[in-house]
Amino acid sequence: MRHLLSAADLSRDEAVHVLDTSAQMAATQAREIKKLPTLRGRTVVNLFFEDSTRTRISFETAAKRLSADVINFSAKGSSVSKGESLKDTALTLQAMGADAVVVRHQASGAPHTLAHAGWTHGAVVNAGDGTHQHPTQALLDAYTLRRHLVGDGGRSDVTGRDLAGVHVAVVGDVLHSRVARSNVQLLHTLGARVTLVAPPTLVPVGVHAWPAQVSYDLDATLAQQPDAVMMLRVQRERMSSAGGGFFPSAVEYTRGYGLDARRLRLLPDHAVVLHPGPMNRGLEISADAADSPRAVIVEQVANGVAVRMAVLYLLLAGDGRTTNDEARATPARTDGTRVHA
Repeated sequence: MRHLLSAADLSRDEAVHVLDTSAQMAATQAREIKKLPTLRGRTVVNLFFEDSTRTRISFETAAKRLSADVINFSAKGSSVSKGESLKDTALTLQAMGADAVVVRHQASGAPHTLAHAGWTHGAVVNAGDGTHQHPTQALLDAYTLRRHLVGDGGRSDVTGRDLAGVHVAVVGDVLHSRVARSNVQLLHTLGARVTLVAPPTLVPVGVHAWPAQVSYDLDATLAQQPDAVMMLRVQRERMSSAGGGFFPSAVEYTRGYGLDARRLRLLPDHAVVLHPGPMNRGLEISADAADSPRAVIVEQVANGVAVRMAVLYLLLAGDGRTTNDEARATPARTDGTRVHA
C-alpha cells in the first residue's frame, strides 16, 4: 500500500493481510511492554480539520506504540482558522519531514487530493472525509466480526480467512454515514452479505447500485437472523426542520429503528452488536442493548488501535527492511516468519 484512502482500494487479499497483521499487533499489546521499535525515527502527523476524540487518540496511540514521533494538528486555534489552505498546511508539514499524514476533513475527497496533488511525499491515511469514507473504521469492524464469527467463534485460527457467509445488518443514518459506505465496500470485498436498514429519508439516492440489500423494516431484517447488527449514530440536530427534518421525532425513530432489549432477543445466540461511537443511548440503541454481553462496542475501540498499528506498519515499514531489534519485536506469523508487506 502507498496510501489508504478508501475501503474500495483494498482487494480481498490485501484486506485479509491487514486483518492478519492486526491480529499480530493485538497479540503484542497483551505483553507487559507494549511498545515496538518498528517506526522509530518516523514522524506521523494527525491532521484533523474536524473534531474527533476517539479516532485521533486511537491513531496517536497506534503510532506511539510503534515508537513513531507524533504531531497532533487541530484546525481550531491553528493557522487554518486564520484562512490557511489545505495545500499550505500540507506543504508546511512536508517541510517538517512528515512520513505519514492521518487526515480527517469535512470535505469529501480531501485526503485523495492531499495524496495525489504532490503537496506531501508521505503516506496519507484517510481518517474520515465528509460523508465519503472511513476505511480504518471498516477494517476494525471487519476485524471484530472475524474474531467473533469466523473460526468457531474465534476459538480456532482465523489467519487468512475472510467473512464469507456472514450476514451483517447496518442500521440507521446511511445517507450521511461514511462508516456505512466504507463497511458496505469492505464487507462485500471480504465475502459478507450486507443489508442496509433505514427510513426512506435516510437512504441515499443510487443505493440500489451498492453491493447490498436495502430494507425499511428492522424487525423483518432481524427475523432473517443476521450474524451481526451494526448500529449507526443518528445526529439529533437532523431531527429538526432546520437540520433537514429527516424524521419527525426521536421517539418515532427509536420505535421504528432503535435496537432495544426486545429486538435483541430476535437475534441468534451467536450474533454480535457493533456501533462506531459515540452512542446516543435511548435513540438508536438502548442501554440494555449497549450493555448487553453480545455488544462488542468497547472491544471495537481496543481493536481500532491494533488495526491502525497494522495500517501504519504496512505503509511505513512495509519495505521488508528491519534492523535486528525490529525483527525481534515485529510480530510473527503462526508459521514463525515475520510480517512484511
